[in-house]
Amino acid sequence: MVIKGMTKVCRKVIIGIGSADKSGTKDNPYMAQERKEMIQQALQDEDIIPLFDVEFINLPDHPDDSVWAQQVFEQTKYIDMVWTGDPAVKKCFEGKVEIKEIREVPGISSTGIREMIRKGNLDWKTKVPASVVKAVQDLGIERI
Repeated sequence: MVIKGMTKVCRKVIIGIGSADKSGTKDNPYMAQERKEMIQQALQDEDIIPLFDVEFINLPDHPDDSVWAQQVFEQTKYIDMVWTGDPAVKKCFEGKVEIKEIREVPGISSTGIREMIRKGNLDWKTKVPASVVKAVQDLGIERI
């Protein structure tokens, strides 16, 4: 888990819930608060929370990348490192802070997992933590 690695080198980890202003769509079926709760539970299950300082912030989309990046800086107060696997996010912070690239895990992507759920492929349950499986089922698979 990437966040477990972050806790070894960072005093504080701030997790940005991207597209926080979007929900009920194909790419963002859940509200930001629901996504936060899924991540939070998975981190608790791994004993990352409460052992480490982890904070969540909502990051709504903005059409202007520089304004979006500025909003991130304002919400976080101070950051010296950004971890991302998203080329667009990387571009927003280049030259401003150190960037650590998160490498994609083969076969694991939120888009791919949502597609598996839509198609009824139960293998998706092996690709996410048990607490996320439960949350998706409790919130209703049909939302995806």
